[in-house]
Amino acid sequence: MSKVKTRPFDMANYLNDEEDVTAYLQAAVEDGDPALLAAALGDIAKARGMTQLAKDTGMSRESLYKSLSGERAPNSETLFKVMRALGFKLTIQSA
Repeated sequence: MSKVKTRPFDMANYLNDEEDVTAYLQAAVEDGDPALLAAALGDIAKARGMTQLAKDTGMSRESLYKSLSGERAPNSETLFKVMRALGFKLTIQSA
């Protein structure tokens, strides 16, 4: 029997256009879990280029990877910096 080689799933490989990115981020926001939002932003950052995000936010790549890993919720300052640098704005509407 031959072995099948697999790779770990990486959402960044499936964020091919702005429609996909927006839908993915919207789903993360609707879930209400700050760590999930951070992980989604991390996936988007990886898809677009973490090096550029580091330049745009003034944060190190290492700090961004750690903050956007989804293992914990980053502080609000980091979330807003990253969202702005990725070209997103947060809007509020009644539930």
